[in-house]
Amino acid sequence: VFLAGQLIGATADGYPQMLASRIVCGVAQSAFFGVALALAGELVGMDRIARAAGLVLNGLMLASVAGLPLATLLDQRWGWRLSFWLVAGLVGLAMLGIAARVPAGDKPTVQQAGGEWRALARPALWAAYLSSGLIIGAVFAVFTYLTPLFLQISGFSAPIVPWLFGLYGAATVLGNLLTSRLADRHTLRVLQAGILTLLVTMLALALGAQWQALTAAAVFLLGAAGLPMNPAMVARVVRTGGSGAMANSLHMAVINLGLMFGAWAGGLCLDAGLGLRAPLWLGAALALLAWFSLGLDRRGDSWQAKASPAEVSV
Repeated sequence: VFLAGQLIGATADGYPQMLASRIVCGVAQSAFFGVALALAGELVGMDRIARAAGLVLNGLMLASVAGLPLATLLDQRWGWRLSFWLVAGLVGLAMLGIAARVPAGDKPTVQQAGGEWRALARPALWAAYLSSGLIIGAVFAVFTYLTPLFLQISGFSAPIVPWLFGLYGAATVLGNLLTSRLADRHTLRVLQAGILTLLVTMLALALGAQWQALTAAAVFLLGAAGLPMNPAMVARVVRTGGSGAMANSLHMAVINLGLMFGAWAGGLCLDAGLGLRAPLWLGAALALLAWFSLGLDRRGDSWQAKASPAEVSV
């Protein structure tokens, strides 16, 4: 399905077709990551879910450090369609790899499905979903509008912008490697540290984006503390709602909703004439809400350390 969505985008001749491509790809990737994370949990066990999630989601980080600059380069030299065709080719290779290496798994039972539905009734699970949506919303409220900030406020030249995004991407890879190793034992602390870093960095950038050195440092910190919180977010959801595909797929949907909301709300700020710094203030506000949302589930690391696999599984 994701391959079909990419092909629709590669051959798009108008906005409606491109919009359809994005919707199809969004639906497909949410379902895919949900099943992939559930499979990772089954293969490695609950006590290593964050590390496994870090590996599963590392492609998102590599997309920032390699995919975004490469797509920009292809767009500038050969047109934007080539990047769509390239991704379609990579998806085809991934399909072959999955067919050859991924175990089929057992057929789900009615009892397992019922357990997954019961898990969705837990308030603590929805608290975890809320935190994830707010964190990603904060990240993309800022990330979506970095380019005009670089050019018009910080005064960088256009050729420098891909390098700044490369710096951001490198930071996401490094941050993901770190958080995936810490989040299994210190899930709540990783989330707290990441949100606090986002909040302080966004406020500093909102006040000092006119200084290029500060902007470059902030870009690195935003990359290191934003998307790399994904392993901790996944670990929190799995330990609250179980490792089933339904809970993980819904989590991916909530993350996508947060992404969409952050980018949309940031655009509203710009349309309202609030200036290019407004998305930064919005991102800081969402990060602050994410901080308070962590208090809705107070079991924290002590609960994680004491709980057995039987207690946290559906």
